[in-house]
Amino acid sequence: MKKIRLAVTGATGSVGGAVLDICARFPQLFEIRALAAKSNAKKLTELGRRHGAKLLCLTEPEDKNWREESFTCLSGVNGLTEMVEEPSVDHAVFASSGVAAIKALQKALMRGIDVSLANKESIVVAGPWVMPLIKRADQLRPVDSEHSAVWQCLRDAPKEEVSRIWLTASGGPFRDYSAAQMEGVTPEAALNHPVWKMGPKITVDSATLMNKGIECIEAMQLFGLPAERVGALIHPRSQVHGMAEFVDGTVRLLLSQADMRLPAAAAIAWPRRLPLAEDALPPIEPRDWDLCFREIDEKLFPCFALAREAGRLGGAYPALLVGADESAVRHFLNHEISYRAIAEIISEVLEACGEKTPQTLEEAVALVETGEKMADKICRDRRNR
Repeated sequence: MKKIRLAVTGATGSVGGAVLDICARFPQLFEIRALAAKSNAKKLTELGRRHGAKLLCLTEPEDKNWREESFTCLSGVNGLTEMVEEPSVDHAVFASSGVAAIKALQKALMRGIDVSLANKESIVVAGPWVMPLIKRADQLRPVDSEHSAVWQCLRDAPKEEVSRIWLTASGGPFRDYSAAQMEGVTPEAALNHPVWKMGPKITVDSATLMNKGIECIEAMQLFGLPAERVGALIHPRSQVHGMAEFVDGTVRLLLSQADMRLPAAAAIAWPRRLPLAEDALPPIEPRDWDLCFREIDEKLFPCFALAREAGRLGGAYPALLVGADESAVRHFLNHEISYRAIAEIISEVLEACGEKTPQTLEEAVALVETGEKMADKICRDRRNR
């Protein structure tokens, strides 16, 4: 059987690591051809040697002339595009954050190769310029655990039979807090996620449930559904990752361990299921299944409400939301604004400049920067009062 030859963007992150772990467990099925990261040349080189990659790319190298013996080395956003255009690559994995990989994602889809995606911004900001490039069913496969769960639930279902889809959220460290307790939340508390181990930005987004709201926008694009047919529920045990409700009232759900290797394997090995339960990831026993869910309180989690409204309105709002959140979370982590101020600042940005609808991908990406710069200014003004 011919091996699947992969290029992995975001190789040094947690999702990229999950993909590489699966590839290492099944060397008879997968071959790593190329790896990309933002700036960590040392770790990227180590991963390249460990997994036998031939090509490495840093999008923001500290040394503009970086080179490593025995590798073809690329740099910058154009380097990502060159990487996915490499003829020996027939599956591209996008596991980085931010908008830097959008052009490369477009090129991969236009080439017709398979794509596994764990990059929210590519769809939330650039969905109208990405989704039409998909050439066949399941060419684009979601890797985020919630979207992967919904994708697997919907696999053989005609779209007209789908009533609603649901994403789940652990609820983060503050799911049982009162409004008064929310006032005193610190960055250190926000970084203490009860289930997942992630980078600081995504961990704070999970605490505010901004991440879940952005995932709802992403799901609208991925599955072609309007806002009112995409929902999210708090599920503290994080066993059920997504659900699909059908027109006859039946519901499918995906229940598994909270481990990114499972959705990574589902995406890169599709349509096969790999025998991970044999030793690496034993299933949850039926006696331990927990099907407890509750609605998200939008007053306690205003970031979730803001993201849902941005998705409903469309136009400039999703891109502005992404940029403003990037800034507000950064200032919060630096102890420059309060936890509550994150939502307040994002709301100010959306109210001030959400009118213009982007007509091109470049305009949409520029709106992310606009949202970030405006939020930066609001944060500075607050500190100077």
